[in-house]
Amino acid sequence: MAPTGTASQLNQAALERRVALQGKAGPMALVRNAKVFGIACFACLGGLLYGYNQGVFSGVLVMNSFSDHMGDYVQNQTKKGWLTAILELGAWLGTLYSGFLAEIISRKYAILVNTIIFIIGVVIQCTAVTSAGHNSILAGRFITGMGVGSLSMIIPMYNAECAPPEVRGALVGLQQLAITTGIMLSFWIDYGTQFIGGTGAGQKDAAWLVPLCLQLVPAVLLGAGISFMPFSPRWLEYHGRPAEARKTLASLRGLSQDDELIELEYMEIKAQALFEKRSIAEHFPQLADGSSWSIVKLQFVAIGSLFTTKPMLRRVALATITMFFQQWTGINAVLYYAPQIFEGLGLSSTTISLLATGVVGIAMWLATIPAVLYVDKVGRKPILVIGAIGMAFCHFTIAIITAKNQDQWPTHRAAGWAAVAMVWLFVVHFGYSWGPCAWIVIAEIWPMSQRPYGIALGASSNWMNNFIVGQVTPKMLTDLTYGTYIFFGILTFGGAAFIWFFFPETKGLSLEEMDVIFGSVGFAHADAERMREINKEVGLEDAVRGTSVGHNIDEKPISVEEKKEEDSD
Repeated sequence: MAPTGTASQLNQAALERRVALQGKAGPMALVRNAKVFGIACFACLGGLLYGYNQGVFSGVLVMNSFSDHMGDYVQNQTKKGWLTAILELGAWLGTLYSGFLAEIISRKYAILVNTIIFIIGVVIQCTAVTSAGHNSILAGRFITGMGVGSLSMIIPMYNAECAPPEVRGALVGLQQLAITTGIMLSFWIDYGTQFIGGTGAGQKDAAWLVPLCLQLVPAVLLGAGISFMPFSPRWLEYHGRPAEARKTLASLRGLSQDDELIELEYMEIKAQALFEKRSIAEHFPQLADGSSWSIVKLQFVAIGSLFTTKPMLRRVALATITMFFQQWTGINAVLYYAPQIFEGLGLSSTTISLLATGVVGIAMWLATIPAVLYVDKVGRKPILVIGAIGMAFCHFTIAIITAKNQDQWPTHRAAGWAAVAMVWLFVVHFGYSWGPCAWIVIAEIWPMSQRPYGIALGASSNWMNNFIVGQVTPKMLTDLTYGTYIFFGILTFGGAAFIWFFFPETKGLSLEEMDVIFGSVGFAHADAERMREINKEVGLEDAVRGTSVGHNIDEKPISVEEKKEEDSD
């Protein structure tokens, strides 16, 4: 008899069975899965690299000894923009190759390769102390960006595939926390090292070489340690190594291979691997042989398929425009040029401006924590709208204060500090809203069979807009002054309007319901039918049927409207 329950219901039943066997999600679930939690923390050194690299250059740019080696690449605002933004151009390239690299050589070895690329880039940057000067910074930051961009996609994928479903959200959120930790550390390290040799003309080269070289510490640790980390069980299963997949899964969970919990989770992994293979065989039969060249071509062919129907184009627009607005809130203008911004707001001393920059890191780090805890309860749409309105208010307030006081900061110190406080409040609004939620949105709106390629497209929009913001901000701050904040404020308010009018709330929706609200029911229906057949084939349905706690997979699926009514209650 054909199964009558939906794939999402079966997944929910399997989840409830795991809860009955292992216990509920929450902080104690992390304790029960201490080995996986430790592996995720270690892998998130890649997120630390990402955040540190984003933040460290802002302090280096304003150091006197660095300026001595860069010449007009610090004085000329366009060239200064290239020194900063070249990292994002490399990261954009990294997002393009990360998917097939992780698929061909494994997530584990892809992390190793990109860590090596990152290390090479840092070493090249440090040669800027020689006559190479700005050429070393440009080349080194581009290469470092390649590693950072690729790691920013592969590490969350690796953590998610190693984690049990009960703690997956927390471990993926750990990546965002690692990024903000890196940003915070970089700001305070810059503040400390700028005193090497003094802050004036006698400043030593070590003032900027030390913070750049310190990037090597977590990178070397990650590169050396990842060799001892396990492969992703999902990758092993997908690449025809089922015995290793099951053994690795049991080791990660600290259970025997014949334990019922391992049996249940392994069947889910096997079903997912079969689903992806058969989806590729149906949509791209000429690329289903699993060869390295086919995997490379599949990335581009599959991305092209996202533009073939109106419902898919709607998702493409939502992902790319959301990432457009995320970057044009001006967040990376603040992260990259915070000392310059604070100097423009009346903090005349480099020391004081770097100190104020350090507070930016702390504020963003603290604001990220509640976002990870409450986004699934509150929903994406209200958080994004409230965050954007808050950021726009901060931009407009800074613009007003600057317009009235930019020619008289020395006698209006209180106004300068009020503007600085608005910058701090701005990063708080970003930290709980568009920082984590924009990435959640682009990860969950796609049909299962299109998800990897949709995420890659959204990420490429993020990095390309990040590059443009980094390139144009120095000249905007010089030529537009307070108009820069009006510009970012208008775009940020536009982001709030875009989410309010065009973004459907996706909190708690299943795959089928996601396709209903985007008007592409066929995608989800075909995916669900294929998944039902596979679940029955691998024995997952039999394992769950009659054993799930408080859930009947033959129940009639709840509609989107009914779920919304329940949420409103």
